Order: sequence, then structure tokens, then C-alpha cells
Amino acid sequence: MATTHPFTISVRDIVRKPGRMREAELTAPFGVKVGEGLATVLPEQPVDLDVRLESVHEGILATGEAYVTALATCSRCLVEFDLDVEVDFLELFAYAGASETDYLVVDETVDLLPVVRDAIVLALPFQPVDRPDCSGLDPETGERLEPGTAYVPTETIDPRWAALQGFAQDVTDDKSDDDAQASKKE
Repeated sequence: MATTHPFTISVRDIVRKPGRMREAELTAPFGVKVGEGLATVLPEQPVDLDVRLESVHEGILATGEAYVTALATCSRCLVEFDLDVEVDFLELFAYAGASETDYLVVDETVDLLPVVRDAIVLALPFQPVDRPDCSGLDPETGERLEPGTAYVPTETIDPRWAALQGFAQDVTDDKSDDDAQASKKE
């Protein structure tokens, strides 16, 4: 017996009838948290699914789009935000014994859950950002930097190198003096 959940769709009317096609729309939650890290789909978050089921000689070809809103945390400033995820998928559900495949038509149904879940997980970003110009956090204060600002660290000089601090200035002064004398000679 096939597992029944909202993503299991009966294809009884098109099984082994090549050329037949049916479209379906459904909205249902996964029921479990999907994704890890900084972007996840919560268990109760509804997934909108538009799918076309086509009967072919080898099985049922499922083509569709899935839409869901994931909860994400900006990898730069750690602000939580909603991330809209839209994925396309195309998968063949083979008849038993037709060929070696990951997905089969079982009891005249197709289970779209693993297909949709895998497509959405692969579409979730590893390092989401709440906006493209996010500057992140100030490493000294931990405050969120405003858009367009960049962190400019204060220069601290290692006390072991403090004696050489004036050396660079002396070298540039000497070079400018040499350039001035060379231009006088010409």
C-alpha cells in the first residue's frame, strides 16, 4: 500500500494510457522541517504545487512548479526574514519492472513528496542575505551596519613595530626630495 499524504496523487485514470495528461494544483505543508542551516521550511508552512501528470510508455511523467516561503537568517547581519522559493521539477515515475528508477508508480499513485522536497532543499541558499547591499555587523560593536557602509578598522600598531612607524614617512620624504632635485637639474 502506498503512503498517503497530500503529495500522493492518484493516477488511476491515466496509468498505462500513453498520451493522456492531467493537471493538478494542491496546497499542503510538508509536516516536517525541511532544510538545515540558515534557511529552512517550517513544518506548517504551506507548499503550493502546480503539476502536470503525463502518461508515457515507461510510466508517469510529472512536470511542475512548487512555491514555498522559507524562514531564513541573513548570513551577514543575522536578521531573520522570509525567503520566497520557487522551483521547477521534472521526474519520471516508472511502472514496476519497466526500468531502474528512484521513483515508481505504486498502487496507481505517484508520491511527489520526495521530488518536491529535494527540489526545494536544493534551491535553498547556503548563505542567504536579506538584501543584496547588506553590510553585515560591525565586528567591534556588534551593531548592524547601514546599507552602503563598510567597516573601516581602526589602525592599531603592534608595539614591536612602533619604532619603524616613522621610517615609511622618512623614505617618502627622501624620495620626493630626490624627485624635486632631479627636476631642477633638467
